[in-house]
Amino acid sequence: MTEPVRPVSRLAWRDGILSPGERIIPEEIAVSLVYDGGSHAVMMVSPADLEDFAFGFSLTEGIIASLDEISDFETVTYPEGVELRVWLKGDRGAALAARRRMLAGPTGCGLCGIDSLTEAVRRPRVIQSALTLTPAEIETALASLAPAQVLNHRTRAVHAAGFWTKADGLVAVREDVGRHNALDKLAGALAPRSADFQSPLESSAPTAKDDADRMSALQEPLDGIIVLTSRISVEMVQKAAMIGVPVVVAVSAPTALAIRAADEAGITLIGVARSDGFEIFTHPHRIVPETLAHVA
Repeated sequence: MTEPVRPVSRLAWRDGILSPGERIIPEEIAVSLVYDGGSHAVMMVSPADLEDFAFGFSLTEGIIASLDEISDFETVTYPEGVELRVWLKGDRGAALAARRRMLAGPTGCGLCGIDSLTEAVRRPRVIQSALTLTPAEIETALASLAPAQVLNHRTRAVHAAGFWTKADGLVAVREDVGRHNALDKLAGALAPRSADFQSPLESSAPTAKDDADRMSALQEPLDGIIVLTSRISVEMVQKAAMIGVPVVVAVSAPTALAIRAADEAGITLIGVARSDGFEIFTHPHRIVPETLAHVA
Protein backbone atom coordinates (compact mmCIF):
# COMPACT_ATOMS: atom_id res chain seq x y z
CA MET A 1 0.00 0.00 0.00
CA THR A 2 1.20 3.50 -0.85
CA GLU A 3 2.44 5.54 2.09
CA PRO A 4 0.18 8.54 2.91
CA VAL A 5 3.07 11.01 2.67
CA ARG A 6 6.35 11.32 0.81
CA PRO A 7 9.34 13.69 0.84
CA VAL A 8 10.01 15.79 -2.26
CA SER A 9 12.77 18.21 -3.22
CA ARG A 10 11.84 21.85 -3.64
CA LEU A 11 13.37 25.30 -3.97
CA ALA A 12 12.25 27.88 -1.43
CA TRP A 13 12.28 31.63 -2.04
CA ARG A 14 12.44 33.51 1.26
CA ASP A 15 14.02 36.81 2.29
CA GLY A 16 15.45 37.29 -1.17
CA ILE A 17 17.30 33.96 -1.12
CA LEU A 18 16.60 30.85 -3.20
CA SER A 19 17.55 27.71 -1.30
CA PRO A 20 17.10 23.97 -1.93
CA GLY A 21 15.41 21.72 0.58
CA GLU A 22 12.82 19.09 1.19
CA ARG A 23 9.13 19.07 2.07
CA ILE A 24 6.81 16.30 3.22
CA ILE A 25 3.70 16.26 1.02
CA PRO A 26 0.55 14.12 1.09
CA GLU A 27 -0.09 11.34 -1.39
CA GLU A 28 -3.41 10.95 -3.17
CA ILE A 29 -4.43 7.93 -5.18
CA ALA A 30 -7.35 6.92 -7.35
CA VAL A 31 -9.70 4.71 -5.34
CA SER A 32 -12.51 2.84 -7.08
CA LEU A 33 -15.47 1.71 -5.00
CA VAL A 34 -16.77 -1.49 -6.54
CA TYR A 35 -20.03 -3.09 -5.39
CA ASP A 36 -20.88 -6.66 -6.40
CA GLY A 37 -18.38 -6.41 -9.25
CA GLY A 38 -19.65 -3.10 -10.68
CA SER A 39 -17.72 0.16 -10.40
CA HIS A 40 -19.78 2.76 -8.57
CA ALA A 41 -17.43 5.67 -7.85
CA VAL A 42 -13.84 6.74 -8.41
CA MET A 43 -12.44 9.19 -5.89
CA MET A 44 -9.05 10.74 -5.23
CA VAL A 45 -8.21 9.71 -1.65
CA SER A 46 -5.35 9.72 0.84
CA PRO A 47 -4.09 6.11 1.03
CA ALA A 48 -4.92 5.55 4.70
CA ASP A 49 -7.93 4.14 6.57
CA LEU A 50 -9.37 2.79 3.32
CA GLU A 51 -11.61 0.24 5.04
CA ASP A 52 -13.16 3.08 7.05
CA PHE A 53 -13.60 5.00 3.80
CA ALA A 54 -15.34 2.12 2.04
CA PHE A 55 -17.67 1.46 4.97
CA GLY A 56 -18.34 5.14 5.70
CA PHE A 57 -19.02 6.02 2.05
CA SER A 58 -21.40 3.07 1.80
CA LEU A 59 -23.30 4.28 4.85
CA THR A 60 -23.43 8.03 4.19
CA GLU A 61 -24.45 7.47 0.55
CA GLY A 62 -27.27 5.15 1.63
CA ILE A 63 -25.89 2.13 -0.21
CA ILE A 64 -26.17 0.11 3.00
CA ALA A 65 -28.10 0.69 6.19
CA SER A 66 -25.78 -1.38 8.36
CA LEU A 67 -22.32 -2.89 8.19
CA ASP A 68 -24.05 -6.25 8.59
CA GLU A 69 -25.27 -5.86 5.01
CA ILE A 70 -21.69 -6.33 3.77
CA SER A 71 -20.89 -9.96 3.07
CA ASP A 72 -17.26 -9.50 2.03
CA PHE A 73 -14.66 -6.81 1.49
CA GLU A 74 -11.36 -6.81 -0.36
CA THR A 75 -8.67 -4.26 -1.17
CA VAL A 76 -6.93 -4.80 -4.49
CA THR A 77 -3.93 -2.67 -5.42
CA TYR A 78 -2.98 -1.83 -9.01
CA PRO A 79 -0.25 0.45 -10.39
CA GLU A 80 -3.00 2.97 -11.24
CA GLY A 81 -4.68 2.92 -7.82
CA VAL A 82 -6.77 0.80 -5.48
CA GLU A 83 -10.07 -1.02 -5.82
CA LEU A 84 -12.20 -1.34 -2.70
CA ARG A 85 -14.42 -4.32 -3.50
CA VAL A 86 -17.59 -4.63 -1.46
CA TRP A 87 -20.06 -7.49 -1.73
CA LEU A 88 -23.57 -6.88 -0.46
CA LYS A 89 -26.07 -9.23 1.16
CA GLY A 90 -29.68 -9.86 0.28
CA ASP A 91 -31.47 -7.31 -1.85
CA ARG A 92 -29.02 -4.47 -1.25
CA GLY A 93 -27.12 -5.26 -4.43
CA ALA A 94 -30.32 -5.22 -6.47
CA ALA A 95 -31.37 -1.95 -4.88
CA LEU A 96 -28.02 -0.41 -5.73
CA ALA A 97 -28.24 -1.59 -9.33
CA ALA A 98 -31.64 0.07 -9.60
CA ARG A 99 -30.25 3.45 -8.58
CA ARG A 100 -26.87 2.94 -10.20
CA ARG A 101 -24.78 6.02 -10.32
CA MET A 102 -21.32 6.61 -11.68
CA LEU A 103 -19.18 9.45 -10.43
CA ALA A 104 -15.57 10.57 -10.68
CA GLY A 105 -14.59 12.72 -7.74
CA PRO A 106 -11.43 14.79 -7.94
CA THR A 107 -10.03 16.21 -4.74
CA GLY A 108 -12.59 18.35 -2.94
CA CYS A 109 -15.49 17.18 -5.08
CA GLY A 110 -18.50 15.64 -3.41
CA LEU A 111 -21.28 15.66 -6.00
CA CYS A 112 -19.51 15.02 -9.30
CA GLY A 113 -21.34 12.76 -11.71
CA ILE A 114 -24.62 12.24 -9.88
CA ASP A 115 -27.48 11.47 -12.19
CA SER A 116 -30.30 13.72 -10.99
CA LEU A 117 -30.94 17.10 -9.44
CA THR A 118 -33.16 15.41 -6.86
CA GLU A 119 -30.22 13.35 -5.65
CA ALA A 120 -28.03 16.44 -5.36
CA VAL A 121 -30.46 18.18 -3.00
CA ARG A 122 -31.96 15.12 -1.33
CA ARG A 123 -33.79 15.77 1.91
CA PRO A 124 -31.57 15.05 4.90
CA ARG A 125 -32.42 12.72 7.72
CA VAL A 126 -33.90 14.61 10.70
CA ILE A 127 -31.87 14.39 13.91
CA GLN A 128 -33.67 14.32 17.26
CA SER A 129 -31.32 15.02 20.16
CA ALA A 130 -31.58 16.73 23.55
CA LEU A 131 -27.85 17.45 23.64
CA THR A 132 -26.85 20.88 24.96
CA LEU A 133 -23.37 22.37 25.00
CA THR A 134 -21.69 25.41 26.46
CA PRO A 135 -19.52 27.71 24.35
CA ALA A 136 -16.54 26.49 26.37
CA GLU A 137 -17.28 22.91 25.32
CA ILE A 138 -17.48 23.96 21.68
CA GLU A 139 -14.10 25.65 22.02
CA THR A 140 -12.64 22.59 23.77
CA ALA A 141 -13.83 20.30 20.99
CA LEU A 142 -12.35 22.60 18.35
CA ALA A 143 -9.03 22.89 20.19
CA SER A 144 -8.75 19.11 20.52
CA LEU A 145 -8.68 18.52 16.77
CA ALA A 146 -5.42 20.20 15.75
CA PRO A 147 -3.10 18.16 18.02
CA ALA A 148 -4.61 14.95 16.63
CA GLN A 149 -4.00 15.83 12.96
CA VAL A 150 -0.93 13.67 12.45
CA LEU A 151 -0.85 13.88 8.64
CA ASN A 152 -1.50 17.60 8.62
CA HIS A 153 1.32 18.21 11.08
CA ARG A 154 3.66 16.67 8.54
CA THR A 155 2.17 18.14 5.36
CA ARG A 156 -0.03 21.15 6.14
CA ALA A 157 -2.17 19.98 3.24
CA VAL A 158 -4.97 17.67 4.39
CA HIS A 159 -8.41 18.03 5.95
CA ALA A 160 -9.64 16.40 9.14
CA ALA A 161 -12.96 15.34 10.58
CA GLY A 162 -13.25 14.48 14.26
CA PHE A 163 -15.95 13.35 16.67
CA TRP A 164 -16.00 14.80 20.21
CA THR A 165 -18.25 14.00 23.16
CA LYS A 166 -18.66 15.45 26.62
CA ALA A 167 -17.85 12.15 28.27
CA ASP A 168 -14.87 11.02 26.22
CA GLY A 169 -13.45 14.08 24.50
CA LEU A 170 -12.08 13.45 21.01
CA VAL A 171 -13.23 9.92 20.18
CA ALA A 172 -11.96 9.57 16.59
CA VAL A 173 -10.18 11.58 13.89
CA ARG A 174 -9.69 10.83 10.23
CA GLU A 175 -7.67 12.83 7.69
CA ASP A 176 -7.70 13.03 3.91
CA VAL A 177 -6.84 15.29 1.00
CA GLY A 178 -10.59 15.55 0.40
CA ARG A 179 -12.88 16.95 3.07
CA HIS A 180 -15.74 14.63 2.05
CA ASN A 181 -13.40 11.66 2.22
CA ALA A 182 -12.27 12.60 5.73
CA LEU A 183 -15.90 12.71 6.86
CA ASP A 184 -16.68 9.38 5.18
CA LYS A 185 -13.68 7.81 6.90
CA LEU A 186 -14.93 9.17 10.21
CA ALA A 187 -18.38 7.68 9.52
CA GLY A 188 -16.77 4.30 8.90
CA ALA A 189 -14.76 4.55 12.09
CA LEU A 190 -17.82 5.49 14.17
CA ALA A 191 -20.26 2.96 12.70
CA PRO A 192 -21.05 0.47 15.46
CA ARG A 193 -20.42 -3.16 14.77
CA SER A 194 -23.12 -5.49 16.04
CA ALA A 195 -22.12 -8.36 18.27
CA ASP A 196 -22.05 -10.79 15.35
CA PHE A 197 -20.31 -8.49 12.87
CA GLN A 198 -16.68 -9.10 11.99
CA SER A 199 -14.72 -7.10 9.50
CA PRO A 200 -14.71 -9.00 6.22
CA LEU A 201 -10.96 -8.42 6.27
CA GLU A 202 -10.82 -10.70 9.30
CA SER A 203 -13.45 -13.27 8.40
CA SER A 204 -14.27 -14.86 5.08
CA ALA A 205 -17.66 -15.97 6.39
CA PRO A 206 -19.32 -13.17 8.39
CA THR A 207 -22.56 -14.06 10.14
CA ALA A 208 -25.69 -13.35 8.10
CA LYS A 209 -28.75 -11.63 9.53
CA ASP A 210 -32.37 -11.69 8.42
CA ASP A 211 -33.57 -8.59 6.60
CA ALA A 212 -36.20 -8.10 9.32
CA ASP A 213 -33.40 -7.68 11.86
CA ARG A 214 -31.62 -4.98 9.88
CA MET A 215 -31.05 -1.75 11.76
CA SER A 216 -29.18 1.27 10.51
CA ALA A 217 -25.68 1.37 11.92
CA LEU A 218 -26.13 5.11 12.15
CA GLN A 219 -29.76 5.07 13.25
CA GLU A 220 -29.46 6.33 16.83
CA PRO A 221 -28.17 9.89 17.24
CA LEU A 222 -24.58 10.17 18.41
CA ASP A 223 -24.67 12.85 21.08
CA GLY A 224 -21.54 14.75 20.28
CA ILE A 225 -19.91 17.13 17.83
CA ILE A 226 -18.45 16.63 14.38
CA VAL A 227 -15.52 19.01 14.06
CA LEU A 228 -14.29 19.91 10.57
CA THR A 229 -11.26 21.78 9.27
CA SER A 230 -13.08 22.69 6.07
CA ARG A 231 -15.95 24.81 4.83
CA ILE A 232 -19.45 23.38 5.22
CA SER A 233 -21.19 22.58 1.95
CA VAL A 234 -24.53 20.83 1.62
CA GLU A 235 -23.11 17.35 1.11
CA MET A 236 -21.15 17.67 4.39
CA VAL A 237 -24.43 18.38 6.17
CA GLN A 238 -26.12 15.46 4.39
CA LYS A 239 -23.35 13.10 5.48
CA ALA A 240 -23.43 14.42 9.07
CA ALA A 241 -27.17 13.79 9.14
CA MET A 242 -26.65 10.22 7.95
CA ILE A 243 -24.07 9.72 10.70
CA GLY A 244 -26.63 11.04 13.19
CA VAL A 245 -24.66 13.82 14.91
CA PRO A 246 -26.69 16.86 16.08
CA VAL A 247 -23.90 19.47 16.08
CA VAL A 248 -21.39 20.31 13.33
CA VAL A 249 -18.56 22.76 13.96
CA ALA A 250 -16.20 23.98 11.23
CA VAL A 251 -13.44 26.53 10.94
CA SER A 252 -14.94 28.05 7.78
CA ALA A 253 -18.35 29.41 6.85
CA PRO A 254 -21.24 27.34 5.47
CA THR A 255 -22.94 27.79 2.13
CA ALA A 256 -26.54 29.01 2.02
CA LEU A 257 -27.76 25.58 0.89
CA ALA A 258 -25.86 23.92 3.74
CA ILE A 259 -27.65 26.22 6.21
CA ARG A 260 -31.04 25.31 4.75
CA ALA A 261 -30.19 21.60 4.88
CA ALA A 262 -28.95 21.81 8.48
CA ASP A 263 -32.09 23.69 9.52
CA GLU A 264 -34.26 21.01 7.94
CA ALA A 265 -32.18 18.21 9.46
CA GLY A 266 -32.34 19.60 12.99
CA ILE A 267 -28.56 20.05 13.09
CA THR A 268 -26.93 22.88 15.00
CA LEU A 269 -24.53 24.33 12.45
CA ILE A 270 -21.57 26.33 13.74
CA GLY A 271 -19.03 27.96 11.45
CA VAL A 272 -16.16 30.45 11.48
CA ALA A 273 -15.03 28.69 14.66
CA ARG A 274 -11.83 30.11 16.09
CA SER A 275 -10.17 30.27 19.49
CA ASP A 276 -11.91 33.61 20.11
CA GLY A 277 -15.46 32.51 19.22
CA PHE A 278 -17.80 31.08 16.59
CA GLU A 279 -21.02 31.77 14.71
CA ILE A 280 -24.23 29.73 15.09
CA PHE A 281 -26.35 29.47 11.94
CA THR A 282 -29.08 26.96 12.83
CA HIS A 283 -30.81 25.51 15.92
CA PRO A 284 -29.01 27.68 18.50
CA HIS A 285 -31.07 26.20 21.36
CA ARG A 286 -28.38 23.52 21.88
CA ILE A 287 -25.76 26.12 22.79
CA VAL A 288 -26.32 27.28 26.36
CA PRO A 289 -24.13 30.02 27.90
CA GLU A 290 -22.24 28.92 31.02
CA THR A 291 -24.32 31.15 33.28
CA LEU A 292 -27.55 29.49 32.19
CA ALA A 293 -26.00 26.03 32.31
CA HIS A 294 -24.98 26.56 35.94
CA VAL A 295 -28.48 27.71 36.87
CA ALA A 296 -30.03 24.67 35.19
